[in-house]
Amino acid sequence: MIRKKWTYEDIPNQSGRVVVITGANSGIGYQEALMLAKKGAKIILAGRDLKKVRTAINHILNEVPSAKLDYVILDLADLDSVFRCAEEIQSKYESLDLLINNAGVMIPPFSRTKQGFELQLGTNHLGHYALTGKLLPLILKTPNSRIISMTSLAGVLGSINFNDLNYDQDRHYIKMLAYGQSKLANIMFINELANRLKQAGSNVIAALAHPGGSATNLQKNGDFFFRRILTPLTSHPVSEAALPILRAACDTQIKNGSFLAPSGILQLTGSPVEVKMPAKAINKSRCNQLWTISEKLTNVSYDKFLPG
Repeated sequence: MIRKKWTYEDIPNQSGRVVVITGANSGIGYQEALMLAKKGAKIILAGRDLKKVRTAINHILNEVPSAKLDYVILDLADLDSVFRCAEEIQSKYESLDLLINNAGVMIPPFSRTKQGFELQLGTNHLGHYALTGKLLPLILKTPNSRIISMTSLAGVLGSINFNDLNYDQDRHYIKMLAYGQSKLANIMFINELANRLKQAGSNVIAALAHPGGSATNLQKNGDFFFRRILTPLTSHPVSEAALPILRAACDTQIKNGSFLAPSGILQLTGSPVEVKMPAKAINKSRCNQLWTISEKLTNVSYDKFLPG
């Protein structure tokens, strides 16, 4: 297990690496883009709002005039947009060293994606499952590439309802439980992806991180106590919350299937360290079940490259 205290200064030179970050125009995703740009990586910012993405690019350029930046439009709540995004990246780039599945929505009112999925599951899990699958050929042919997904403590604590993943039945919608389900799905997806990469003999690393507590715009849908009292008391700065995923993305010690999180009490704050995958997220049959459902719902199969 990795226990060394790790900071931004430990990120090695990233020159020559091509990086896609979803949700890179704000919050933790923006910090990831900024820090990796400072280290020399070519950053492709993927976001759904062109104005916000361009604003983020300008802010990065103000701080890092030499930054190598590009962007693609991506709405994870619309699979058509996911497919267009992947096609654009593959048409413009011959390699992809790092995919960071960072974007997400947190505890919005009940709503559905364009294809009819419950919004949090559809955005946080299914959108990233589809994007990763479509970009997989490019990733697999890039030496020493990585796929890193962002989860949260809600995923560690959450549960998944295979009988009604998308709230199609007439049952009460509890948005925090739905959020936990979507973030647990992130963990299960990376665990299964790491296993399939290993079985295929690939050197691609699939790893996972959660940021601990951080006050970003994801909390905007919470009530007053959640936003104004609980979050500030259990959070560290966004620049520090970005470090677990940056360590998963850049540390040469990271192995396939690793899980990074803050080192402090309850994993809320502190420097990033490797932690154990929650037992409920590594059950082989349940991970396979989620994978099969995700494949069916998105019509994206990995079998040509990573047989199950």
